[in-house]
Amino acid sequence: MLNENIKAVRKAKGLSQEELAGKLNVVRQTISKWEQGLSVPDSNMLVTLSEALETPVSVLLGETVTESKADALQVISEKLEIIDLQLALSRDEKRKKHRLFYILSCTAILIIYILLMKFGSPYLSWDYSDPETAVVGVALHAFEWIFVRLSPVALIGSIVGLILTRKKI
Repeated sequence: MLNENIKAVRKAKGLSQEELAGKLNVVRQTISKWEQGLSVPDSNMLVTLSEALETPVSVLLGETVTESKADALQVISEKLEIIDLQLALSRDEKRKKHRLFYILSCTAILIIYILLMKFGSPYLSWDYSDPETAVVGVALHAFEWIFVRLSPVALIGSIVGLILTRKKI
């Protein structure tokens, strides 16, 4: 009866023989012998065993204990709840990163627009007969031309991204 109770309580707690042996500082074979009825724990070990299994000694020595399916379902439920919480935290972290990206994009676009408006296009008055000045002037003009045409689309996309990544209540 003791051997069956040890095995049933151990399984109900979701412990392997190896894990229980680790808690009791014995080898796995000792747990196996107890469960097969080939040996029994002494009184001190029985008390330690009941503490490790969080079960009264009287239950270990008493009537046959049956495995509880509800306990197994509860363990699975708790594990799923932990996984769900981890996924929620991961989604929230991704949302925060995306939101930061959109904020930085909007800020960068607005700062570049302000700088372009403040300084105008100084390269237009440069002397383009010098090859180095001509190359830099053409590069600046190309950047400004592309930026002015593409940045409104990027700004609108970033604003939409900000709206979509706001924290929902």
